[in-house]
Amino acid sequence: MNTGESNCPGEERGPLARSMAPASVRSALAPTGVLRVVINLGNPVLAQGTAKAPRGVTVGIAHQLARWLGAPLQIASVLAARDAYRAITAGKVDLCFLAIEPAREDGVVFTAPYALIEGIYIARANAGFNTAHEVDAPGVRIGVRTGSAYDLYLTRTVAAAEIVRGPEVPEVFEDEDLPVCAGIRQPLTEYATAQGHYVLEPPFMEIRQAVGMRRGLPAEIVGAVAAQVELLKSSGFVHRELRRSGAQATVAPPAR
Repeated sequence: MNTGESNCPGEERGPLARSMAPASVRSALAPTGVLRVVINLGNPVLAQGTAKAPRGVTVGIAHQLARWLGAPLQIASVLAARDAYRAITAGKVDLCFLAIEPAREDGVVFTAPYALIEGIYIARANAGFNTAHEVDAPGVRIGVRTGSAYDLYLTRTVAAAEIVRGPEVPEVFEDEDLPVCAGIRQPLTEYATAQGHYVLEPPFMEIRQAVGMRRGLPAEIVGAVAAQVELLKSSGFVHRELRRSGAQATVAPPAR
């Protein structure tokens, strides 16, 4: 996990610059005086760049929340969602950006989602599948990235197929000579196109990306952060950040 502080004065100020969080929120959410955030560079839809210079919608939201708190921002970069989950549950960071999944809710409390991403299957040219609905069948082996949102989702929903896990989707797909693998639409489609595989429609899941905080925070603190995420959505900030990075994701609807 690579860590560095960032004040990033050139970042767009955004809607939260006009308001400041109460001192009670700042001390509860960032008890060290620094807002420590983990960014998953393994999800290229939400974060791009390098550990020293990350960018993308998650980085933009992190900067906005740090300004709202009036606290310096410290970004830790990881390459997998499972590592981001470990960082937040171990108390190494104050905020994370993860997909909402029941398996994570013992350790993390989530805001409503800020963005929606499609989870899709790709198949080899000779696999014989016509639609995504045919994948969950006896004898079918599905490659996934260990601990990813789609791994957790398929683990609790697949009835007949076998899930094969590995550190990266392309590697487990190729190394195990699997007929199909699962992943995030944008990078998986690019990989399929380059390798002569094909995308199976429709998407098998909608991945709800949210801001996560450690369990045990008072409800009013969680609610305050959730309200700021809603403001970033309604103001157009999240849309602009997604568009700026070329991400194939949509802004989530307002929280109910």
